[in-house]
Amino acid sequence: MEEILKQEKDIVDKEITRRKKKQNKREEKAIFKKANLKIIPLGGLLEIGKNITVIEYEDDIIIIDCGLGFPEDEMLGVDLVIPDITYLEKNKEKIRGLVITHGHEDHIGGIPYLLKQINVPIYATKLTAGLITNKLEEHNLVRSTKLKEVKPGQVITLGSMKVEFIKITHSIPDACALAIHTPVGTIVHTGDFKIDYTPIDGEIIDLGRLAAIGNRGVLALMSDSTNAERKGYTMSESNVGEILDKLFINCNKRIVVATFSSNVHRVQQIVNSAVKYKRKIAVCGRSMINMIDTARRLGYIKVPDNVFIDIDLIKSYPDDSLVIITTGSQGEPMSALTRMAAGEHRKVQITPNDLIIISANPIPGNEKYVSKVIDDLMAIGAEVIYNALQEIHVSGHACQEEQKLMLTLIRPKYFIPVHGEYRQLIAHAETAKKIGMQHENIFITENGKVLELNENEAKFTGHVQSGKVLVDGLGVGDVGNIVLKDRQRLSQDGLIVVVITLDSRSGKIVAGPDVISRGFVYVRESENLMEDIKKLLRDELRKCEEKHITDWSTLKLVVREELGDFIYKKTKREPMLIPIIMEI
Repeated sequence: MEEILKQEKDIVDKEITRRKKKQNKREEKAIFKKANLKIIPLGGLLEIGKNITVIEYEDDIIIIDCGLGFPEDEMLGVDLVIPDITYLEKNKEKIRGLVITHGHEDHIGGIPYLLKQINVPIYATKLTAGLITNKLEEHNLVRSTKLKEVKPGQVITLGSMKVEFIKITHSIPDACALAIHTPVGTIVHTGDFKIDYTPIDGEIIDLGRLAAIGNRGVLALMSDSTNAERKGYTMSESNVGEILDKLFINCNKRIVVATFSSNVHRVQQIVNSAVKYKRKIAVCGRSMINMIDTARRLGYIKVPDNVFIDIDLIKSYPDDSLVIITTGSQGEPMSALTRMAAGEHRKVQITPNDLIIISANPIPGNEKYVSKVIDDLMAIGAEVIYNALQEIHVSGHACQEEQKLMLTLIRPKYFIPVHGEYRQLIAHAETAKKIGMQHENIFITENGKVLELNENEAKFTGHVQSGKVLVDGLGVGDVGNIVLKDRQRLSQDGLIVVVITLDSRSGKIVAGPDVISRGFVYVRESENLMEDIKKLLRDELRKCEEKHITDWSTLKLVVREELGDFIYKKTKREPMLIPIIMEI
């Protein structure tokens, strides 16, 4: 009997030991299992501008770009729009660095505002670093910021991840794609790109390195979707130079060229044509002056000595010896070209002896502003050339065939279209399907949405705070929806201020009501209406006095409600009403 019990005990002990070993193996496997990688866009999705993306693995965060956007029509008085970085502020101890793809405003314009909240090292190529330095100087952040210059082909280590900068072509020199090597796989972020085989600076996109990375295996590709709706290929920037030469040759007029200040390659081609036809160049517009100064100092714009002259000296040269490079290609209300067209520029007066070249396409939403500037210039008598007449602009973004090539070279397991509005992201997804990507491996995301992925799966797991922070003058974030609604209301229906003076002891009306109107009606032409308003207010205030109502909040409420109803019945308008009560 004892022998049988001993045998049963041995069997039980062996089973317990076996189960413990199995549990230990499970725990070991769990310990060594890799965490998921998180991709969190905080800007640049379902919109154009304010690009910023978070790549997070365990306790390490890398930020890709930090741009700004420009205000929409309803954002009255707002200067800039920057991304909400609340998530980064909450996790600032995890941030290892900010890596920049290129130097356009929608990728670097938000950096000073980020640095005021989080001190983070920045990694950028030479020209991009120079442009960032200009911004840091404006915001007095140069000394407190670690700005490290990198070269295409260089690899930097940021925590558990490595970032490789890969040469690509765009409308600005020194643009790079990023290969982010993480513990769970490689993420490729194209930045803004096009495939230009004849770039102005001769720096060709490194297709070989992109292909090599693709051959090693890429977990996910994040790719520029700006031109995803356009078929074919984007024209080479060098085509614009040929058109400019044709416009310059045998031209006896003064030539004024408006383009994006950030398009260094375009500026170089304008310079080339000016030098070729022996013209001096003057520069107009603060952003254009800053860009050209930086690009020349760093060697990205090559020009002989004594070609550039001060804008104040243009009257010393005949028209056929001058080129003026200016901002304002988008018809911005305060830009140099817009002021020239309105006859309000202090140093440049447009005449019938001017040839105006607008070397840019209107950004969606700016068409009416550009058309107005063209009309005003033509009304003066100037000759105006724009893209509808000559192909004097090409995009810096890839069209569908170039996007197919990028997808084919990288061959990612997962694809994430970025940098575009919803229709553009969808169009890019459709292009990916045409080259064989499975629908379930394509992720259309949005700002704040968390995508977690590893070698085996990818899925959305939640949201973080994201959105728009409005910059108005020196105020950052102090203009919100309520303020914007007030501004819209003021702009549409105006303002009425009612001033009432009460006796502090008796609560009786001593003076008023006085009615002051701004943006509502012209008082002299609406005397009867203003008298009716005063009569209504006296009657309502008398009723309050009879009921012994003297507290300010109730009186103000009565004024707002009764006057608001009366004005709407009379005018169908809803001006902002501000009652002011004083006591003596």
